[in-house]
Amino acid sequence: MENISLNEKINDLVVRMAKEPKNTDLYHQLSELYMQVPDYDKVMNVLDSLLAIKPDDVQALVGMGTMWFYERDFRKSLSYYNKALEINPKNYLIYFNIGNVFAEWKNFSKALFYYNRAIDLNANNPDIYNAIALLYQDIEDYVEAKAYYEKALSLDPENCNALIDMGNVCFKLNDYETALKLFKKVFVLHPNNELVAVCIANALTLTKDDKQAYAYYEKALSMTDDKYKIYICYAISLTEFKEYARAEEMFKTAIDFDPESANAIVLLANFYSSHNRIEEAIELYKKALRVQPNNPETYMLLGNAHYLNNDIEQSIHSYRASISLAPDNDEYRLIYSQVIEDYVKSVRGEL
Repeated sequence: MENISLNEKINDLVVRMAKEPKNTDLYHQLSELYMQVPDYDKVMNVLDSLLAIKPDDVQALVGMGTMWFYERDFRKSLSYYNKALEINPKNYLIYFNIGNVFAEWKNFSKALFYYNRAIDLNANNPDIYNAIALLYQDIEDYVEAKAYYEKALSLDPENCNALIDMGNVCFKLNDYETALKLFKKVFVLHPNNELVAVCIANALTLTKDDKQAYAYYEKALSMTDDKYKIYICYAISLTEFKEYARAEEMFKTAIDFDPESANAIVLLANFYSSHNRIEEAIELYKKALRVQPNNPETYMLLGNAHYLNNDIEQSIHSYRASISLAPDNDEYRLIYSQVIEDYVKSVRGEL
């Protein structure tokens, strides 16, 4: 019934606009309804028509900038935001949106500049502090990121984005107890969110509470049909608690669940390699490469497994494949050079 009601509202507005083509309020109302559908193409068509009537409509300019932002055409997005800023240089939201564009471009200094201008105009908006925290998180300045998340949460203690992001930062700072508290707070607010349940389970794993960790993985599995990543996290947790037989079965469950994804295959191969089951690891790395043929990291892991299996020629072959796919990776080239050097010395009888 909601969709029918929404369609009826849209049709009514279209009829009214035909009778009042200069009424800009109707354009704004119609664009907002299309946002609820959502139909971004129609939103943009309506806003384009509005700007043809009223080129200095700041709300329409910001709306167009946001639509192009969603389309990931950041240059067009920025052009509309800049036009809006010329008309209204005191609108904090425009500065915030421009900051988002530069954040997407990984231009830290300009993003921070515009976010700070947004704070000058609206110092009590938690989203701005959260965005700055993400900037610092991206450059791995986790202490500064945490400080901005704390500021965001002081303004909005139930801001789920800030709670989750600060939890992730606490993970990076090895403060698993605080991360756990933050994730549990989110789970109280959103008890049916399987991703938060997994975050809690991961934190419990690192605080060495195996029973509670397993309980939250089970909760997460019961909440969604998209279980692949949960199986993987569960398997890694079982490995942490040295339940190797169960971990192996859980990795296999993930593989059976989505045989077209390589991640679980590679992780099980790593598991076998770490337990000196090299032949099994080699077969799984090969299987992963059949699923995802152009992954340089998998070729490198396969090369390592061949090397551990004393099959140096095969390891060299795999390392070469890895380098051909990632020629700028210095670590791969260093490993390859060292293995080649050792191989030449062994052939010459120098080792």
